[in-house]
Amino acid sequence: MSEVYKLSKFEFPLTEEYVALYPPKERGDCKMMVVDRASGKIEHRHFRDIMDYFGDGDMMLINNTKVIPARLWATKEKTGAKIEVFLLR
Repeated sequence: MSEVYKLSKFEFPLTEEYVALYPPKERGDCKMMVVDRASGKIEHRHFRDIMDYFGDGDMMLINNTKVIPARLWATKEKTGAKIEVFLLR
């Protein structure tokens, strides 16, 4: 991966009212963020509206694979320290 990811790129204000504590009663009520690549416009919709973004001949592939144990490497932004993280579960 050639792009450098800095922790500061992932900082944003998040108030408690935006943190879901429980899933919605209806599955289709879960939220979906849609980004228009051409304009950069962001829409907040519900997953039940996903078909609004499909046209004739489009298809959706469902990936039901499981996450496997993985190893990640990073460098701390301020100190330059090397970090290695093992994801086991």
